[in-house]
Amino acid sequence: MSRSSKGSGDRGLHVKVKTAARRRESSTRWLERQLNDPYVRRAKQEGFRSRAAFKLIEIDDKHKLLKPGYRVVDLGAAPGGWCQIAVDRVKSKPEAPKVVGIDYLEMDHIPGVTFLQKDFLDDDAPDALVEALGGKPDVVLSDMAAPTTGHRQTDHLRTTHLFEVAIYFAQQNLVPGGSFLAKVFRGGTENALLNELKRDFKTVAHIKPPASRKESPELYVIAKGFRGRPEDRLGDDEEE
Repeated sequence: MSRSSKGSGDRGLHVKVKTAARRRESSTRWLERQLNDPYVRRAKQEGFRSRAAFKLIEIDDKHKLLKPGYRVVDLGAAPGGWCQIAVDRVKSKPEAPKVVGIDYLEMDHIPGVTFLQKDFLDDDAPDALVEALGGKPDVVLSDMAAPTTGHRQTDHLRTTHLFEVAIYFAQQNLVPGGSFLAKVFRGGTENALLNELKRDFKTVAHIKPPASRKESPELYVIAKGFRGRPEDRLGDDEEE
């Protein structure tokens, strides 16, 4: 299943959708966009749960986060596109899963994945993830995004909060040298959070993979080379 993102095979065909009497214009635009999205068509052709799988493929092809034998946590895993890629690239086996996903939404079973249908914001969720994984993760992935309300400030705060709790989970649970990848929105990455990441990881960068729609405000923050938990690292920074 390890595929490159190149060569979509798209012939440039365009499907026009008429607005039905009982369907809002915004819904018609969404449907038309889906029908004409080459990544949506490729996801169906290649057996991926969502077009988001190609975002992880493109990011990992460049940054090499996922390696055979690595343990992976996928936050906001449903419907499972990122889990599918993670399973393939870390060689996770059904009898000994190395990928654990969590989401409050349902997700159909993927061989090689342990799935927890649970809200990541629950107090016991972090411990449940590490227990299900059988150890600390080498990689923490987060494609979480709060449902939009249409109120810009509210959406900004909710998305930033998810990013913040994902960072905290990574800080407390990643193995030294581990990697963190999480979705943010433009204007949604607070400077204080970025400074935390720069303190705790050797490299931090923003990336917008080609599979991310141009009109989407989403970006991904990628942090590599985890230095270890801040409380376990006292004095290390001074020595450096």
